[in-house]
Amino acid sequence: MKRRLSLLALLALVLGALSSGRGADDLPRLAPMGQGKGIHPGRVVWVHDPAVLDWNGPADGHWWEGNHVKQDRVDAMMARAVCELTGAPTVAEAWSKLFRHLNKARGKGDVGYRPGEKIAIKPNWVGMIWREGNASGETYTFVRRHDYMNTSPQMIVALLGQLTRDAGVKQADITVCDTLAYLVNEYYDILHKAFPEVRFEDYAGKFGRIQVKASKVPLYWSSRPQGKTPDFLPTCFAEAEYLINFANFKAHMGSGVTLCAKNHYGSLIRWPVQEGYFDIHPGCFSTETAIYRPLVDLMGHAHLGGKTVLHLIDGLFSGVHPRDPEPSRMKMPPFDGQWPSSLFASQDPVAIDSVAFDFLWTEGTTFARKGGVDDYLHEAALAGDPPSKTFYDPDHAAPTKRLSSLGVHEHWNNAQEKKYSRNLGKAEGIELVPVQIGSSDRK
Repeated sequence: MKRRLSLLALLALVLGALSSGRGADDLPRLAPMGQGKGIHPGRVVWVHDPAVLDWNGPADGHWWEGNHVKQDRVDAMMARAVCELTGAPTVAEAWSKLFRHLNKARGKGDVGYRPGEKIAIKPNWVGMIWREGNASGETYTFVRRHDYMNTSPQMIVALLGQLTRDAGVKQADITVCDTLAYLVNEYYDILHKAFPEVRFEDYAGKFGRIQVKASKVPLYWSSRPQGKTPDFLPTCFAEAEYLINFANFKAHMGSGVTLCAKNHYGSLIRWPVQEGYFDIHPGCFSTETAIYRPLVDLMGHAHLGGKTVLHLIDGLFSGVHPRDPEPSRMKMPPFDGQWPSSLFASQDPVAIDSVAFDFLWTEGTTFARKGGVDDYLHEAALAGDPPSKTFYDPDHAAPTKRLSSLGVHEHWNNAQEKKYSRNLGKAEGIELVPVQIGSSDRK
């Protein structure tokens, strides 16, 4: 019954959202707000390799099986992403720059990664959420939606390879965790075979996985709800020195898009609308503007966004959550009816979601074009003085220390050129660095 009511509530929100959609050309373009983050402030790297995939859809087997996703090409995409992002000639130097930049930004000095420091990776495995029935908690295998657009094991393998080979991180000091998922055998076998000493935490902790546990580190919602069960972060996130946010490239029936910010729904050890807890959905799904957005608290918390050394979006596939059981090909150039076959990377959480939003909005997805979708990016970019006038402070029980700008937001000039303000020589705004490393005539 609760599950049915949840779906009905989502449907009501979606129908209300669609009635507030925007026109085709009414985005305010090249109007940056906020402060760019990163070695190169506001830089987002977009790597596109059409040859990375050899999969024609579910009739061709599951996309994660065999060599449908070419691991060597994924590795090359990841390497180009971190090197272009930092301006480093090698992957090892890129990671040294990433760690040093974060440590300087948070007042820890010009120091790199130190042996023994822990790293947590947050994938988006929403297609394996324990209560959805798509994955079995008894057998830890897919029941349905085998080809859903989760963060791919191949992308995680590429990332783990860089961390252990190039950044000098021991496998045992890395945890891959999505708190709401059953990490099914179909993915785990790929990951564990490649990196047997990495820790894999999930909802239940069966069959060699580790069950996620709550820490004593709280997250406070800046709307200051009363009488709600308090939220605490997972221990693996609280104990980590660094976090890597590895999201998906998807539209969403309720929120419009689901990218790096919303990936943190799976950084809480409870269902977003779980009884007794603060309900995250209304503030995420609303079509209004200049309102409190819970995503800003997740993006800005000291143990979430504050620890994030790299933001990534797995764009091998795309689609609409929760509508699509399998990926959708994309029409817009340069995809032209193929899979998006992309990877996005940035040190700026606002800029990377802004760029991915522009792609999904241009694709014409109804849900991405509803009202209020990018409002959380306005609030995050201007977190120190947001349009809603919310006192964003997720780290204290009472408003104590405002978040400052979490990054820079704007929309590109047009879908053909895909230029942002820094691409056009301006001192502020986003810089999109496109990288094409393969070609394919597959349709």
